[in-house]
Amino acid sequence: MQSRRIGTQEVGSIGLGCMNLSHAYGTPPSREAAADLLRHALDSGVVHFDTAALYGATANETLVGEVLGSRRDEFFLASKCGMTSVDGKRVIDGRPETLKTTCEEALRRLRTDHIDLYYLHRWDQDIPIEDSVGALAELVQEGKIGGIGLSEVSAATLRRANAVHPIAALQTEYSLWSRNPELGALATCAELGTAFVAFSPLGRGFLTGKIRDVAALPESDIRRAMPRFSAANYPRNLELVDQFAGLAKEAGCTPAQLAIAWLLHQGEHVIALPGTTSVPHLDEDLAADAVVLSEEVLKRADTLINEQTVHGPRYTPAMQADVDTEEF
Repeated sequence: MQSRRIGTQEVGSIGLGCMNLSHAYGTPPSREAAADLLRHALDSGVVHFDTAALYGATANETLVGEVLGSRRDEFFLASKCGMTSVDGKRVIDGRPETLKTTCEEALRRLRTDHIDLYYLHRWDQDIPIEDSVGALAELVQEGKIGGIGLSEVSAATLRRANAVHPIAALQTEYSLWSRNPELGALATCAELGTAFVAFSPLGRGFLTGKIRDVAALPESDIRRAMPRFSAANYPRNLELVDQFAGLAKEAGCTPAQLAIAWLLHQGEHVIALPGTTSVPHLDEDLAADAVVLSEEVLKRADTLINEQTVHGPRYTPAMQADVDTEEF
């Protein structure tokens, strides 16, 4: 796999987002199936695993720790604080004392004495970003975390944070159908030497072309409440992905591989972070690292799926209020 950098450490161009194994997309797989996928990923060359306190109300960190803890020296571990589940409700809390407590609890769940990359999962806009990052900087000094990350913040907020302590990575949704980082965050990361970790590089499954009927998704699946998956918008978006599948066939790869390969062509500082519950899908995603795209294919993909051709906003107004990213 291609090598890319987060802070001072080398990781692969494609990591594994572990959220799907415990959270968000309907009923998670059994513990045995989830453990098999994690082990398969590590054995297949994935060295970058991403979890969070929020996922499964801490269950995902516990899973990663139990399954991979005995092989801790073989991988780069990322987790997140600042957004947790309290009594079944999502709570954003960026107070320094909360972040430090969450870190201590995460270390125990993950069965490790250090987390390589620790993100502020959401910026608590009631707390100056400088205060939250300052607390994380103290965790770096104590050796409990190796680097500081931010998630879903703007270029301006990234600069404010970086003035307090170097920010190793910014994690934000980025794919052909979510281009918001191109409004400033992507370029600012390149300027500051910050890795850009793209979650949902497959458009929450849309770009695979395999989600044909949103009504068939489980009631608990978060996509059912997202505007682009609504009954009004999704049929029109399917027309785009059908054309995208044709382009992938011309390029000699699958739609998922084309989507990830396109992403990796956007800069040497860009890292793809797909998530899956399927071993075959994981293998398909990882193979995208070897896909080389011509300038013609890149341009055609750009033209086909972008902020002007996709129907519906990324988030509802309520969901958008929780993030700090630039908007078209």
